[in-house]
Amino acid sequence: MREVVLDTETTGLEPAAGHRIVEIGAVELVNHIPSGRRFQRYLDPERDMPEDAERVHGLTRAFLAGHKRFADEVDAVLAFIGDAKLVMHNASFDLGFLNAELERIARPPIPASRTVDTLALARRKYPGAPASLDALCKRFGVDRSAREKHGALLDAELLTEVYLELTGGRQPGLGLQQAAAPQGAAPAPRAARTRTPRPHAPSEAEAAAHAAFVATLDDPIWND
Repeated sequence: MREVVLDTETTGLEPAAGHRIVEIGAVELVNHIPSGRRFQRYLDPERDMPEDAERVHGLTRAFLAGHKRFADEVDAVLAFIGDAKLVMHNASFDLGFLNAELERIARPPIPASRTVDTLALARRKYPGAPASLDALCKRFGVDRSAREKHGALLDAELLTEVYLELTGGRQPGLGLQQAAAPQGAAPAPRAARTRTPRPHAPSEAEAAAHAAFVATLDDPIWND
């Protein structure tokens, strides 16, 4: 089972208002285990960078102007994603921006059915508790000391650990049960263990002590 944990950084909150993606970061999971493959791109949004957004991720217009546009990187993005499930925190936000970028260049959208929303997972598992990425990192003991500002790849890496905790722990499949024998196979015979015979006859001293004890009894059955 292949999944891709994905995060984006943007110029704002609403793609319908003309805001754009400025960074994409992703981590590949295979059978809930990080494969080591990662993907990261900075993108020129072809527009200004609002101060509020810059304070969140620290990406300036001047820095991003030296990078390619989404249209130039779309094939690399889609190749990494492939047909995997997309794990995202507040999936409607990231997917909304991805699909807005795809629509601009006449590419088909990614259906919502392909997403796993960790925000929704956390709210179901811990109703009423804080469910931000920072709060979940704190809950699960995930080190977020490097997160001075938001970053798509860094957040995807943190979200990977959070997602694995939400779905059963960061080390799945480490059961302690022995591997089952193939179906229909006879159990292996156990090696026979023998013991050295123990002596049961009384010693002369024990026999004498017993005879002396019997002599003190009235009509003992041992004399019959």
